[in-house]
Amino acid sequence: MQNELVQYTLRLGDNALILGQRLTEWCGHGPILEQDIALSNMALDQLGQARMLLQYAAQLKGEGSTEDALAFFRQEGEFRNLLLLELENGDWGKTIARQFLFDTFNYFQYTALLQSEDETLRAIAQKAIKEVTYHAQWSAEWVIRLGDGTDESHKRIQEAVDSLWEWANEMFVADAVDELMLEKGIGVNLTEIHALWEEKVAQVLAMATLQMPAETWAQTGGKQGDHTESLGFLLAEMQSLPRTYPEAKW
Repeated sequence: MQNELVQYTLRLGDNALILGQRLTEWCGHGPILEQDIALSNMALDQLGQARMLLQYAAQLKGEGSTEDALAFFRQEGEFRNLLLLELENGDWGKTIARQFLFDTFNYFQYTALLQSEDETLRAIAQKAIKEVTYHAQWSAEWVIRLGDGTDESHKRIQEAVDSLWEWANEMFVADAVDELMLEKGIGVNLTEIHALWEEKVAQVLAMATLQMPAETWAQTGGKQGDHTESLGFLLAEMQSLPRTYPEAKW
């Protein structure tokens, strides 16, 4: 079970790390100063969560593994993040749609992890839940603001939700790792979370005067290490400094 726990923890940590890296790309480019700062702070929240999770994964792996080694010296196929989170940001509407779809899922996921049988994951969830809750509220409010705004903002956010729907479905596709972690009381029940997620998403989209996309197939593979080309470019930028100067000290 040790290997499955490592993989499960890496999935949580990689989701936070890769999303945090994507959000940093908005720094200095937000539509208004307040939201520029908001996304930068959310990126820091994600990186803080990533640190805790990758520290735990490194501890579980042993053999001299560290959080920095996991973040900066793994190859693309060794990352276990959801595909949704590695996609390029796109315009403001697409970034907001991605945040909303994932943040809503993450809220229910971390709420469930508060009951995890794994003491460390439970403690991380307890520390992160306030940030995760704020992120979910923030992105939902922006979906409503864009959907019920101008004709142009309505059009863009609807297109963004439609285009990301198949990528979001990967969040609920359970594999052997998810099933074992659920069986041991460590992980979450993705079927239950899917129902909660759909209810909340439908509620927010209705308030935003947006249409909920029809069910479609899921783009999968991220949790098993099969990624889009977007992740390779992201890692090349994120890992360039420590790979060039691996012995550098601040």
